[in-house]
Amino acid sequence: MPELKVRRLSSLRRPQRPVKLPPLPGPSGSPRLGKLTTWQLTACAATVGLAISAVAVTAAGPWDSGQRTAERALSNAADRDGGADHGNGAAPNAAPSAPGVLIGLSAPSGGAPAPTGRALADVLDPLLKDPSLGTRRTASVVDAATGKEIYGAKAGDAVTPASTIKIATAAAALSALGPDHRIPTRTVLEKDRVTLVGGGDPTLTARKGSLGNASLHTLADATAHALRTKNLDKIKLSYDTSAYSGPDRHPIGPNNNIAPVSPLMADEGRLDDSTSGPAPRTAEPARDAARTFAALLRDRDIEVDGEPDDRKAGKGAKELGTVRSAPLAALVERMLTHSDNDIAEHLARQTALAAGEPASFDGAAKAVKSELKKLGLPLGKAKFADGSGLSREDRVSAELLTALLARAADPDHPELRPVLTGLPVAGFTGTLRNRYAAGQASAAGTGLVRAKTGTLTGVNTLAGAVVDADGRLLVFAFTASGTGDARAAQSTLDRLAAAVANCGCR
Repeated sequence: MPELKVRRLSSLRRPQRPVKLPPLPGPSGSPRLGKLTTWQLTACAATVGLAISAVAVTAAGPWDSGQRTAERALSNAADRDGGADHGNGAAPNAAPSAPGVLIGLSAPSGGAPAPTGRALADVLDPLLKDPSLGTRRTASVVDAATGKEIYGAKAGDAVTPASTIKIATAAAALSALGPDHRIPTRTVLEKDRVTLVGGGDPTLTARKGSLGNASLHTLADATAHALRTKNLDKIKLSYDTSAYSGPDRHPIGPNNNIAPVSPLMADEGRLDDSTSGPAPRTAEPARDAARTFAALLRDRDIEVDGEPDDRKAGKGAKELGTVRSAPLAALVERMLTHSDNDIAEHLARQTALAAGEPASFDGAAKAVKSELKKLGLPLGKAKFADGSGLSREDRVSAELLTALLARAADPDHPELRPVLTGLPVAGFTGTLRNRYAAGQASAAGTGLVRAKTGTLTGVNTLAGAVVDADGRLLVFAFTASGTGDARAAQSTLDRLAAAVANCGCR
């Protein structure tokens, strides 16, 4: 049996020579420095995400040689930040302290020794045989530096991935549109008619305090000002949802995990004050957003005649105001950290628009698959029925998931880096915040595992990245189908990832 090196967070040290990396641009185009907002914490909460940046890329930051103040505060917060299809739970009063960043990673990519397949199998095989993983399980562990699979178990089999399919959605959107792309929401004028034109921004907000999101309040300010310059204080209001086509309801039907997929919506159509996780949703997000916008215009002394109606803006309409989403990189990070189904479906449709396909479920599926093919990924029998993983018709292999993660770590593809920086950190953020708890068998992975979760009834998956005990960046994917106890399955998947993180398997 190979030696299993269990790393305790308290024993890890910072490197004497921290690796300095250039930062990714922030929403305004300037480096993202200082404290992060809640949904932007994904890039700095624990060792492994930071290690990914040092080992794999030269453009991943922003990192420093110690834990951020914001990181400490967020790791101890008790906010509701569970994923959209994973539920919420009370966060622990204090998450384990994350160690200093860039631990022992001053060596160049690939400088640390890689584990051997046989030694890794000795550690993982017994866990993969655990009955909690149901009737069908697949696995893949890949060396990110070489792209070679070190360990596999039916890795090429296409299975229902649940929310880990969001990794594919993220990669396709980033590849097609670029990490700096922003989604617009506009108002235009034809005579005395103002039209609110939805561009597909799922993070548009009607709440005060936008936290980096595009705001209907800001758009109302700009629109009212533009109208006054034209001596207009009474208008008719319409809203334009023509950017998307096809059914707006996900095939699962009305569900608290996702709103109708409309190019115009505010706060994801939530009917409560939540920002993530399941919540009651409006059946008509575009109409409700337009009604809210009408009220905001009235607050600004613009009289709105009657109810807003749904109609396409004319080609000759003159722009009044525009607000834009945070960069796509930030949307991807938020989607992955919180397993946000609404963002996922919109990013799939944005990929379709970029490819010239209809912005529908079918068009998005075609566009995502086509974009992944351009990246040279092993699609096999992959099937994309949606962008979120809520559909049981989705099919993805563990081999494809690890190939996606390895490609995101490839220095030749810096545009894909948010696929890694957005992954939840074990015990700290998003859908892994309440897993890997102290006293559990998986606790050795706290702060070391960074992974996307997937949960449907009878399906549990986990795919992500770790830096192992020897400092080698590894990416992994584990899937379990036919599971009967979700918590037991999740626990075993967590133990698998923790074993990879703590193994110096040679």
